[in-house]
Amino acid sequence: MTQEILIIRKTREWLLASLENFTIEQLNTIPPGYNNNIMWNLGHMAATQLGVCYLRGGVDLPAGTNEFFETYRSGTKPERLYTTEDLEQIKTYFFSYFDQLQADVQTSRFDNYTPWTTRYDIAVKNINDAVGFLPFHDGLHIGVIFGLRKLV
Repeated sequence: MTQEILIIRKTREWLLASLENFTIEQLNTIPPGYNNNIMWNLGHMAATQLGVCYLRGGVDLPAGTNEFFETYRSGTKPERLYTTEDLEQIKTYFFSYFDQLQADVQTSRFDNYTPWTTRYDIAVKNINDAVGFLPFHDGLHIGVIFGLRKLV
């Protein structure tokens, strides 16, 4: 699983670098016709990693992540203006749980992963499939972010 996580890490590092010159106001802007912004998409990418790997795997979310997950999970939208502190939290969650995830996989915490099918008709049968799904999901939101970048 190390290569998959490396791909996700590098892609997310590249994405954040591409947003370095954007202000917090730009990251919070919801253009007409959209229901979210760049900040929400970033947070959603990190929250999806937690949900797809942990919750779908029948494992409790890592300590301290419940509120973050509920803010950015699928079906939510921005309910407030996000702050620079929120952005720093997203950046932390973008990367910090990969080490925990790898450790948890090695301890067999996900041996009872419940198979499911995504809304994109992708079968996710185990934790390895779940991690393999993340680059696809991130790619969808990176596309949205790049569209939003042109509008803010």
